[in-house]
Amino acid sequence: MAAVGFRLGQRVHAAGDPGRVGTVRYLGPVEGHSGDWVGVDWDAGAGGRHDGLLAGRRYFHAAGERSASFARPTALSAGITLPDALRNRYRVDDFTKEEEDEMYVFSTSQKRVSVELVGKNKVQEKLKNFNELISASVSFMGVSSTGPLDELKNLVPNLRELDLTGNLLSQWQDIFFLCEVLASLEVIDLTNNTMENDFTKSSFLKNIHVLVLNYCGVTWELVEKIKVSFSCLIELHLMSNRMKIIMAPVGNIVQGFDTLRLLNLEDNHIDSWDEIVKLSCLRSLEQLHLNKNMLKHVTYPSNPPLSGSLGDADAVPFEKLRVLLLGSNQIDDFLSVDSLNLFPNLTDVRLSDNPIADPAKGGAPRFVLIARLGKVKILNGSEVSPRERREAEIRYVRLVMAKAESYDPDEINRLHPRFTELKAFHGIEDEKPISKTSGPQKMASGLISITLKCVGPSMGEKQPLTKKLPPATTVGKLKSLCDGFFKLKDIKLRLYLEEEGCPLPQFLEEEMASLMELGIGTGATIIVDEES
Repeated sequence: MAAVGFRLGQRVHAAGDPGRVGTVRYLGPVEGHSGDWVGVDWDAGAGGRHDGLLAGRRYFHAAGERSASFARPTALSAGITLPDALRNRYRVDDFTKEEEDEMYVFSTSQKRVSVELVGKNKVQEKLKNFNELISASVSFMGVSSTGPLDELKNLVPNLRELDLTGNLLSQWQDIFFLCEVLASLEVIDLTNNTMENDFTKSSFLKNIHVLVLNYCGVTWELVEKIKVSFSCLIELHLMSNRMKIIMAPVGNIVQGFDTLRLLNLEDNHIDSWDEIVKLSCLRSLEQLHLNKNMLKHVTYPSNPPLSGSLGDADAVPFEKLRVLLLGSNQIDDFLSVDSLNLFPNLTDVRLSDNPIADPAKGGAPRFVLIARLGKVKILNGSEVSPRERREAEIRYVRLVMAKAESYDPDEINRLHPRFTELKAFHGIEDEKPISKTSGPQKMASGLISITLKCVGPSMGEKQPLTKKLPPATTVGKLKSLCDGFFKLKDIKLRLYLEEEGCPLPQFLEEEMASLMELGIGTGATIIVDEES
């Protein structure tokens, strides 16, 4: 067994391939095969042959059905030290003859011309002295230890940013030593290192401001342990750790992290907003990234779970939160959208790829979301200009007026909390039906002016037209009118509404919906295209 040279739980990579990383799960003989073997559970995408069951015998349980394999010890590497990885990545010794032969370009006469590296000597002199190195990446280089700490300190004393993505680190003691020795270090990225959830040493690492633990298999229980050491974090990234529960040990609310401004919990398994409410008293939190979770509803905590030890009974939930990213969740109700208005300083929201924001699934188009979100300045990554907000709010009010099944003010305000406010702000009067005795001038005053742009490839070049139409004109009727306006024959049309701030025009799918019901008013632009 000793000849194997590995230990259970150790991170290794395939010899000669630092990108193929796995964890040792078995050491010893394999029935029917001579010698010692190492059973490895390879990380996702690294490939394997089975799940730890071979020829009817269970040796270990792998994470995937085909993520495991057995290898000879000589086929695996236990990795290298961080100083060696830095030298390998940033060495600037003279190129070998073979490397220099590969460095050429072709001239206009197709002759090979050698490439001369301008400033090569200057770069070599600078990087031979690693004192100049401020930012370094040794991603997927098989780093398994810090090596001698004095060696590391003397090699890169001024390093501020270190990317350790995809290496073999797993023990927090190594990370603490590394951060203590490199006093200038502020950013450390441990993405795709399987970090152990337990550690004994606790240091105070006030120099680390950004900690990245994406794809590390960490739990919030571990986060609660390490927050004492990383007491001055500004950013904490915890993407893709399969987290579902935020375990707050005291008072059901997360405490500490007094300097934390950005918390990234994207691509986890959180399905209850109650878990997010546990973060509501992080006093410096400005950005909360929750894309790609399983959230169905959002509410503003009217009675946050304050702990007596927090010492601040007047704390305002999510007081400094400016950015809330909720894309690719399962939110499907307007109550969740409307609740975002209650967050005191929320101005940047992402709701894309939720049912409520997908018109094709019965969700709301962009203009409705803008109108319902009164303080939002950036929606789904796109700035909301003053003009777009004004047009969206007016269109929204008209939409509500056209589709309201009841004119009971209480009912309308319950379903559309901003309707009354917006109607008064924009001076929109109630629509009155046109009487039979109305004259031509009064009839004309009820028309809306829209611009029609013909873009279909087989329609020929057409000049845009501006037409005045009754608000009751349906999408189907407008298609028929376009046939005459643009002299089109035997072409099936599709209509789209062009909106400022929207990357793609909105498809007008409901044939029987009127312009008023769709919230389309004067100044709108309709794209006339042909069915593909």
